[in-house]
Amino acid sequence: MALKIQPLSDRVVVEPQAAETKTASGLYIPDSAKEKPQQGKVVAVGKGKKDHDMTVKVGDTVLYGKYAGSELKLEGSDYLIMREDDILAII
Repeated sequence: MALKIQPLSDRVVVEPQAAETKTASGLYIPDSAKEKPQQGKVVAVGKGKKDHDMTVKVGDTVLYGKYAGSELKLEGSDYLIMREDDILAII
């Protein structure tokens, strides 16, 4: 399903990965203690700037800063819109 949003310039729309609900040892984490996810999938990419081509593409899984981007609710799902500079790595 394609999103009906086209980010401008060097902006990227990321769908955050679901927060962990269980620890490695099997304990369930309550909602109040869950950490904000820092990994997600790129769902839309802008065209870039005149002197800078975009590195990420739709479908890439990326790591980003804990407080990167602005939250966005679109078509019933939560997304983040951020500059490509806020992305730390492609995995």
